[in-house]
Amino acid sequence: MKNYISILLLLFSIFISSCSSEELIGNQNPVNTIQNRKILALGDSYTFGQSVCETCKFPEQLKDSLLANLPDNYNFTLQVIAQTGWTTSNLIAAINSQNPTSDFDLVTLLIGVNNQYQNKPFSLYETEFPELATKAIAFAKGNKSKVIVVSIPDYAFTPFGQSNSNSQNISTQIDQYNLFAKNYCDTNNITFINITDITRLGLQQTNLVANDGLHPSKIAYAQFVERILPLALEKVD
Repeated sequence: MKNYISILLLLFSIFISSCSSEELIGNQNPVNTIQNRKILALGDSYTFGQSVCETCKFPEQLKDSLLANLPDNYNFTLQVIAQTGWTTSNLIAAINSQNPTSDFDLVTLLIGVNNQYQNKPFSLYETEFPELATKAIAFAKGNKSKVIVVSIPDYAFTPFGQSNSNSQNISTQIDQYNLFAKNYCDTNNITFINITDITRLGLQQTNLVANDGLHPSKIAYAQFVERILPLALEKVD
């Protein structure tokens, strides 16, 4: 009888020990677990970072700012699909060619200035911007709350823009593009962030313009990121 009780006590102690070990493993502090996050940046020269260093463009600065503001166990990978001169049509073609995955934790979209600059019909933007927004959502795991649309900078407030005989017309058209994008985003519950006003300080604050006299500088992109970061932190956490 004593042997029987001893065996039962032994089995019971093993069971308790096993449960405790499983509980300990199951309740490990998640802070120690690597949190891998993926960012996709879609656009044109303003996303590509024309005339600034590789780490100076806004997607890279955004990635670095996220890392600086999140626990050490967070890790970010960044994919950029953007080139100088791309219109909405060019971006759609590049996306279809590169075929990104649909598991990104944050997707940014900044597009349209070359539609305006190349005098494309505005109706083209009205058709293709929604298509690009839909693609961005699909890449963000189908979750529109993980998408950020960034407004189009106004290059009228640069030395290059001022060389145009009708720089005011540039601003008027940029406003038209941005208003359409904002209204679309508001209607569809997509985050829209305005940075156009920053670029309209380019003639007063010349350090906001890159050395090419046209594109935003590293300093300007840093100011873009200041506005994007608070919402981006919510979306990737």
